[in-house]
Amino acid sequence: MKEKGNLAYYKAFAFAKNMVHLYKQLTEKQREFVLSKQLLRSGTSIGANLSEAIGAFSKADFSYKLSISYKECLESKYWISLLHETNYLTNDQYKKLYEDADELGKILFASIKTSKSKK
Repeated sequence: MKEKGNLAYYKAFAFAKNMVHLYKQLTEKQREFVLSKQLLRSGTSIGANLSEAIGAFSKADFSYKLSISYKECLESKYWISLLHETNYLTNDQYKKLYEDADELGKILFASIKTSKSKK
């Protein structure tokens, strides 16, 4: 898996940018600092761990970092749902962010399955 031309990498990077913008909105306009910080951490960690997977020195390290990316994606979906259920996200914001995270999670899960089948 190479960074250039890697759909998961680009989607993870775009998702991370959205998390940064959302964090700014939630902290500046809605004065919400705790849940939004958790989402910022998990949402930006997806791409960071994916980048580490791309640079892995072994297949085991690659699979491990890919698995962490997937788990961070699941965590992000949790925080997005919680922010929505506590009225910090509109229905439209929730739908878009959750769908983006879900799509990214499916790509990561498929990559994990593929990497494990190549062992």
